[in-house]
Amino acid sequence: MFPVIGLVVLIAMVFGGFAITGGALGPVLHALPHEMLIIGGAAVGALIIGNSGKQLKALGGGLGKAFKGPTYKKQDFLDVIFLVSRLMKMLRVEGPIALEPHVEDPKSSAVFAEYPKLLKDSALIHLIADTLRLVVVSSGTLDVHAVEEVVDNSIKTHHHETMGPAHQLQTLADALPALGIVAAVLGVVKTMGSIDKPPAILGGMIGSALVGTFLGVLLAYGIVAPLAARLKHVMEEDAAIYQTVKQIIIASLHGHPQPLVIEAARSGIAHAMQPSFAEVFDGLRGK
Repeated sequence: MFPVIGLVVLIAMVFGGFAITGGALGPVLHALPHEMLIIGGAAVGALIIGNSGKQLKALGGGLGKAFKGPTYKKQDFLDVIFLVSRLMKMLRVEGPIALEPHVEDPKSSAVFAEYPKLLKDSALIHLIADTLRLVVVSSGTLDVHAVEEVVDNSIKTHHHETMGPAHQLQTLADALPALGIVAAVLGVVKTMGSIDKPPAILGGMIGSALVGTFLGVLLAYGIVAPLAARLKHVMEEDAAIYQTVKQIIIASLHGHPQPLVIEAARSGIAHAMQPSFAEVFDGLRGK
């Protein structure tokens, strides 16, 4: 919602301010489609050159995410705490044999099925299942610090991959001013080919060429770079749920009491999404 409001404000202030100060919007709007074709086409071409089909698809999804905002809300963080805590309790009370079918096939697990939104995130489910599978097959002989290192590497790899679209957008933002200059230079070349025209016509052609520079800078610093920053922030907010999973598993494997496990789970969650200690503790008593 806020990105859309920001785009409306940006366009209204830039073009409205230009018109209020006496600028004629006609020549700008006349040149805009042609300059946009050059700059936008060059930008799309550059993205295709520098990325694979999978990365381009991820970029499209990232743009949607930048507008929609974080996937996970406060209830989702509560749910992941409940889910992982139940699995760790099953391991502690009933043993590895009882836990094994749940981590081997989470989609068929009655425990995982109670959290359908979490089940849709394959990376999150793999993190939970793969980590607990290590514990199951090792029969409790694994060093907790070694498990933590494996989890950290898994989270780091996933985070690096998910941040790809944000880096792509920032790279595009860095390139757009130069692409605007390309469009402007082409406009100047066109103008020089019509040097015998009257000054009024030449002035219009030069003005159209300068629209390319204007458009490249506006797109870069007014739209694409802010979207890249927004997407990065959204991805980092969603990444907190993976850290929550890690904290519960590691604190439980260390044998810490439940209050400390709860605090370990809550500590990495942003305040806006962070459930209270009572919400977590009371919810776990009913599980």
